[in-house]
Amino acid sequence: MDLNSASTIVLRVLTQATSQDTAVLKPAEEQLKQWETQPGFYSVLLNIFTNHTLDVNVRWLAVLYFKNGIDRYWRRVAPHALSEEEKSTLRAGLITNFNEPVNQIATQISVLIAKVARVDCPRQWPELIPTLLESVKVQDDLRQHRALLTFYHVTKTLASKRLAADRKLFYDLASGIYSFACSLWNHHTDTFLQQVSTGNEAAAINSLERTLLSLKVLRKLTVHGFVEPHRSVEVMGFLHALFERLKQFLECSRNVGGKNVCRDRLEKTIILFTKVLLDFLDQHPFSFTPLIQRSLEFAVSYVFTEAGKGVVFERFIVQCMNLIKMIVKNYAYKPSKNVEDSSPETLEAHKIKTAFFTYPTLMEICRRLVTHYFLLTEEELTMWEEDPEGFTVEETGGDSWKYSLRPCTEVLFIDIFHEYNQTLTPVLLEMVHSLQGKWFKNKEAVKHRILLYNAVGLAAYELFDSVDFDQWFKNQLLAELQVSHSRYKPIRRRVIWLIGQWISVKFKSDLRPMLYEAIRNLLQDQDLVPMGIIADLYHQFFNGLFCCCLLFFQYLESMFTLLFQLLQEVTECDTKMHVLHVLSCVIERVNMQIRPYVGCLVQYLPLLWKQSEEHNMLRCAILTTLIHLVQGLGADSKNLYPFLLPVIQLSTDVSQPPHVYLLEDGLELWLVTLENSPCLTPELLRIFQNMSALLELSSENLKNCFKIINGYIFLSSSEFLQMYATDLCRSFCELLKDITIEGQVQVLKVVVENVLKVNPVLGPQMFQPLLPSVFRGIIDGERYPVVMSTYLGVMGRVLLQNTSFFSLLLNQMACELGQELDQLLGNMIEMWVDRMDNITQPERRKLSALALLSLLPSVNSVIQDKFCGIINISVEGLHDVMTEDPETGTYKDCMLMSHFEEPKVTEDEEPPTEQDKRKKMLALKDPVHTVSLQQFIYEKLKAQQELLGEQGFHVLMETVDTEIVAQLQEFLQGF
Repeated sequence: MDLNSASTIVLRVLTQATSQDTAVLKPAEEQLKQWETQPGFYSVLLNIFTNHTLDVNVRWLAVLYFKNGIDRYWRRVAPHALSEEEKSTLRAGLITNFNEPVNQIATQISVLIAKVARVDCPRQWPELIPTLLESVKVQDDLRQHRALLTFYHVTKTLASKRLAADRKLFYDLASGIYSFACSLWNHHTDTFLQQVSTGNEAAAINSLERTLLSLKVLRKLTVHGFVEPHRSVEVMGFLHALFERLKQFLECSRNVGGKNVCRDRLEKTIILFTKVLLDFLDQHPFSFTPLIQRSLEFAVSYVFTEAGKGVVFERFIVQCMNLIKMIVKNYAYKPSKNVEDSSPETLEAHKIKTAFFTYPTLMEICRRLVTHYFLLTEEELTMWEEDPEGFTVEETGGDSWKYSLRPCTEVLFIDIFHEYNQTLTPVLLEMVHSLQGKWFKNKEAVKHRILLYNAVGLAAYELFDSVDFDQWFKNQLLAELQVSHSRYKPIRRRVIWLIGQWISVKFKSDLRPMLYEAIRNLLQDQDLVPMGIIADLYHQFFNGLFCCCLLFFQYLESMFTLLFQLLQEVTECDTKMHVLHVLSCVIERVNMQIRPYVGCLVQYLPLLWKQSEEHNMLRCAILTTLIHLVQGLGADSKNLYPFLLPVIQLSTDVSQPPHVYLLEDGLELWLVTLENSPCLTPELLRIFQNMSALLELSSENLKNCFKIINGYIFLSSSEFLQMYATDLCRSFCELLKDITIEGQVQVLKVVVENVLKVNPVLGPQMFQPLLPSVFRGIIDGERYPVVMSTYLGVMGRVLLQNTSFFSLLLNQMACELGQELDQLLGNMIEMWVDRMDNITQPERRKLSALALLSLLPSVNSVIQDKFCGIINISVEGLHDVMTEDPETGTYKDCMLMSHFEEPKVTEDEEPPTEQDKRKKMLALKDPVHTVSLQQFIYEKLKAQQELLGEQGFHVLMETVDTEIVAQLQEFLQGF
């Protein structure tokens, strides 16, 4: 592509590609796509986006096309790769000038330079780093900033490489430039602090931006640039200096005040300071040991003493708490139970931790966490009162920093309490005992009780031996649930949450009826229901409560009705999800007992599904509820099909966008629907059209897809196979080309255990394209035992139940392999006998014995030659399936089934599904369960004896080992 003539053309097409008119836009995009592989195209793009006189949108698009081209065509092994000559020209052009005036374009240029550096630096691009180091020293503000921005993106990209050779190169780079990077950061930091002190805000913002970028470079170099960073004086000097710099910046933030650009950037820089420490601790815990004392002193001082008052902000508090938590929890700092097995570094770190976390320090941290950070503000209490449902959603799922502090606080409390529970348990218990027998007097007393209950709930597992929760529940908490005063509503909600935390830790079953009564009353309390009580009941609480179903049954109707009413009343999507989860939990636990009470829910769910069209997570909750409903209703779930089947159709249609969210639950619903279906309806059959596309995905959902196919085969094999066998066979053939060993086994099991078992006449014909590879795998001696076992199972079904098709297959394989028919049959039998130990399931072992015996009686010399092996397999099968009657001393086949009995189901067992019943009925037709192996052997040997005569049969039996013959005779006594 000639640069002079092409520049004008490319510029015009890029301009068209920025158009809002699709008639202009689409052809331009197609033309640009064609040029992507043309030599010289990227040189033209470079000239365009570095020309500051052109339209910004055009330059922006040129940068993006250039960046995408690097990803696709820069590597030498890529198809249509750029020539080395052009790449050399492009590399030189990219670092000629760092003077891009538009921030967004400057960032993209920095990123694309970093992408090139990832492939070429330092070997093909040794001048990049020296050029950047020189450019960040220049006095021109724009050039200095752009060079520093590029320096950061290059460092970030090189630090992310993980191959050993690349790591070595980055270590060399880091050691070579670390001193310069430190001096650069110090220079910009000092300049910023000086400009702030003189009130020059505009200049300070520019310097702060450079401070931030240089610190980002140092973060990557410090964390990823050294194998043993504690051995580097410069690295440890920088890390120790961070604390003083942090103090300076925190004081600076106090002085800046207000909400302006400078303060925002300042807070971002302060957070970056903490990220350096957190990353270093995560990557180099032992190198961090000299910093443990100072880090704890710094974080605790600012978060748990008055030193942080007026200085700290919430995101900084979160980072400090994370720093304390990581030090407390770090496994590298925990000695082994046998201290002698611990490394000196671990013991040193543990010693520093122990010395710092004294009783006064721990007590103060605990008290401040509970009484200060757990405390609800007036704003929160007001929101709780005015919009309780909204408050609950914000508290449990909000993304803002305002609500990220409390979860962080609670996690820190749990970790510290777990680590130092012997010290902190008396402190917390003393605070709780101060509440005994006292009722609220004002809002402060209410808030105090709430936060203490919060602490006891979080520390439930640690307080197991220290708190008699049963007595506390009976003597105080139960009474508090019944206080109706409006000011007490938050306490009642916290009490029910507290019980939920303890229910799986310590709660006597004889107290459950009292609790059920209390919950029922709470669900009827219109003032309290919207307070998010369901969020507190969900999961631990209901899982623990419903473990004694008999106690719960008398409350089932009223509880379910109240929960359904609540589902209708709440408006927040998250709250509806919580209620649905609780309803699902109830349905799952009581199973069939739910049938009399679900009519209202069944009528409401279609409306809720329609209303939730834009809320896929709520639809996931509805799918989960439907799964448990279908399981609870059993065969009666057929009445739900007008709603249920369209839901399954949408959820499992990969051409519909919602499938990304709904597919997993949709497949589960499809499966349980089949398992509980009494018959195959045209609509249920029709939705199988979705399956071909699902099998093409080859995702983690394949296992459920196979189960669904099995479900259809068990439900109505003839009708299903007539419609879908061809497509299914094609999909299986494609899958077997590129699938794991486990996947191959799953595909073949569909054929082995279901299609051939259910329909031995049509099955082999419909799946004929699969069988040659199975036969070939047996002949070749498939090396994976689990696959070989499956192959033998497939061939056993064909040989035993469809002899004529086996003969056709044998002829086909003889032609394909160019072997004699008898020779091929002999090789198959020999391999079968040799690999019999690969089969571990008794059913398949019996199937193999029956299949090989079915070749008898025969005058075929090859079969007679393999007679010994066939008898060996048969005797092995007898050992697998025969049990001795202790009274009569005779043997019987333990796999025989004569009639179908409805199993007796205990309270803890799930009742059999319709599919379970179908499997039982199928077993009554399966030779494995209807043919006595003992009698089959006797009949086959007798027929062989009659065919060969007494003398010929005697000669044949002499080929069998005498010990095997003796065992056979013992099994055949009485025949």
